[in-house]
Amino acid sequence: MKLHELRDNPGATSRKKRVGRGPGSGLGKTGGRGIKGQKSRSGVSIKAFEGGQMPLYRRLPKRGFSKPNRKEFAVINLGNLQKFIDAGKIDAGSEVTEELLVSSGLVRRRLDGVRLLGKGEITSAVRISVTGASKSAIEAVEKAGGSVTVSRVAAETAPSE
Repeated sequence: MKLHELRDNPGATSRKKRVGRGPGSGLGKTGGRGIKGQKSRSGVSIKAFEGGQMPLYRRLPKRGFSKPNRKEFAVINLGNLQKFIDAGKIDAGSEVTEELLVSSGLVRRRLDGVRLLGKGEITSAVRISVTGASKSAIEAVEKAGGSVTVSRVAAETAPSE
């Protein structure tokens, strides 16, 4: 077998339907759209129209509420924090603040504050100062010999962008 002899299996591919190429093609003139009516015209799409029946999106009940001014937190896990400490990007001896986390690249931007979550393990004794932290994260850091300072008030008084 040579490279130019390579071919797909018979029936695996079908030729593109070329519409509106004369009466001999079988799809000339109206191009398989039938005669007249909204669907035969170009530029018309009737999304979610079900022939006059009440559409599905109107039959289903509306639930929930999206709070327009909700707080959006940047999230870090203990495992990722430990990786950055091991890599030398964060100094475990100094206090780990939100500004330090942003400058090290662990957090892209602060948003309304940084929240510490307990996924992963931490072995370094670090002092962490963040906007919020989960109970499991605080327990894990204190177990490793560190401390977590949570300043929820600072996030609520800070102007949101």
